[in-house]
Amino acid sequence: MNFKIALIKGDGIGPEVVGEAVKVLEAVGKKFGHRFTFVDVLLGGCATDAVGKSYPDGTAEKCNACDAVLLGAVGGPKWGSDKPAEQRPETALLAIRKDLGLYANLRPAFLRPALAGACPLKQETAEKGIDLMMVRELTGGIYFGKRDRYQTEDRGVECTDLMAYSEREIERIGRRAFELARLRRKKVSSVDKANVLETSRLWRSVMRRLSEEYPDVQYEDILVDNCAMQLVRDPGQFDVVVTENMFGDILSDEASMVTGSIGLLPSASVGDSAPGLYEPIHGSAPDIAGQDKANPIATILSVAMMFRYSFHLSDEADAIEAAVDRVLGEGWRTPDIAGPGVAPIGTRQMGDLICQAI
Repeated sequence: MNFKIALIKGDGIGPEVVGEAVKVLEAVGKKFGHRFTFVDVLLGGCATDAVGKSYPDGTAEKCNACDAVLLGAVGGPKWGSDKPAEQRPETALLAIRKDLGLYANLRPAFLRPALAGACPLKQETAEKGIDLMMVRELTGGIYFGKRDRYQTEDRGVECTDLMAYSEREIERIGRRAFELARLRRKKVSSVDKANVLETSRLWRSVMRRLSEEYPDVQYEDILVDNCAMQLVRDPGQFDVVVTENMFGDILSDEASMVTGSIGLLPSASVGDSAPGLYEPIHGSAPDIAGQDKANPIATILSVAMMFRYSFHLSDEADAIEAAVDRVLGEGWRTPDIAGPGVAPIGTRQMGDLICQAI
């Protein structure tokens, strides 16, 4: 098969980890008989430097012409909050998700067997295993709501951010969560703050109604503060966790850290028809950029998700994941996951070893 993939290399360590992921794609292509065409797309801080804005004209069109999008990482202090909105990388991320209709962010948190010792939780908790899927609504809520800033007479400057959700937005992300649960262990935990927020009360009512269509899937409501506690007390109780945009942003990072390192976890942002966008959940780490120290595994595992969710090729996805587990099982580590007395290897060598294992 032939696939056309948009590459957004981005900022900081982005180009390095994307480079290793491309090597893995080519290794998979050689093994399974696939061919890839890569299209470089500019987005993020590097785009601001090149053309004056982080989301250049035509970016969405270029991505829509491809079968999938691979994103490294964007952002950094150079393009911080003091810059105009059109120059900030975060603005570009929100825009491309919206323009491509990528309303569902899938973030698996899986404790890989070779790294069980890196889990910060109690040994008996880690031994139960961690294998959950965070499903975050990605194009609604407070990140996309109306913003305002104004001067008051007695309180100084005051700001507002509107959190809004419609039944349709909740239903489509909820349905995605239930369908994923049917492919896993058949449990959905819906996270909200229904004891306080009106949007959460709507969220809960829609999710409960939707759960009636999936009688084979166990369903529960859980308040966001309780979910945060349960993720560090007993993460093994969760299978699919679905929630709104801001809660999902926070909880998915928490879930990633209980598995040992944010440098290991991939993500997929998908919609109903547009090409999916695949990226590691770590940042651009400008402090180690260009030093061959970055961990490319999260980006490589994002490629596995690409095969699974965009190309529907589970054997190829399994081959990548098995190769990662084999390399880790042999004791190879990049600096972020190298324990005491372990000599770390670089970004390029880790990529080479995974390609060899494939």
